[in-house]
Amino acid sequence: MLRSIKQIFTWWNGSTINTRFHIWRTAKRVGEDERGNVYYENKDGKRYVQYADIAEASAIPSGWHGWMHYRTDTPPSDDDYKPREWQKEHQENMTGTAGAYFPKGSLNNPEERPRATGDYEAWSP
Repeated sequence: MLRSIKQIFTWWNGSTINTRFHIWRTAKRVGEDERGNVYYENKDGKRYVQYADIAEASAIPSGWHGWMHYRTDTPPSDDDYKPREWQKEHQENMTGTAGAYFPKGSLNNPEERPRATGDYEAWSP
């Protein structure tokens, strides 16, 4: 019930009912990734993704990312896709959370920033 209400009024919880209806009406299902995101393509070649949870573009795996951005015409569901050794597993974007990266010397990290090396000299008035 709550998921249905969210789909009516918000776009960041998957997609709205109108978007789902439009994609259902105009596109065909191409495949699904291991996270539950579902991918579609319409007759004009436009590609869509229906996120399983919150609409987060960084949640698309590398194989599907290539297909979504027209770098390949074969979706990973048709091809026996195996990621290359240099392709990393997805990491959730932690920006704005307690798990975000804070370098040494930032306001949220009390450690002292390492001194600059080389030809840089800090200016002091």
